[in-house]
Amino acid sequence: MEPLVVLTALVVGVVIAWLGITALRAASGPGPREKPDVEDVEGLEVFLVCRECGTEFRVTRLGELQIPRHCGEPMEVVRRHTGES
Repeated sequence: MEPLVVLTALVVGVVIAWLGITALRAASGPGPREKPDVEDVEGLEVFLVCRECGTEFRVTRLGELQIPRHCGEPMEVVRRHTGES
């Protein structure tokens, strides 16, 4: 074999590998998102309330809040005052 043929094959192989890796990185999307810090809110008396049936969930820690659905409707965030001054 001639050295030019071998060199051309190596260059083509490297280009194909580079294109493949680039395509896989683009298809995989961005890297992992950083998670928000979790905040303890147990003393704030925060509740998620279903306005249809009255079901309540007490929120004790906040991070990335996703409002759940209950009875087919999104729950409402309600903050109640504690008896403390």
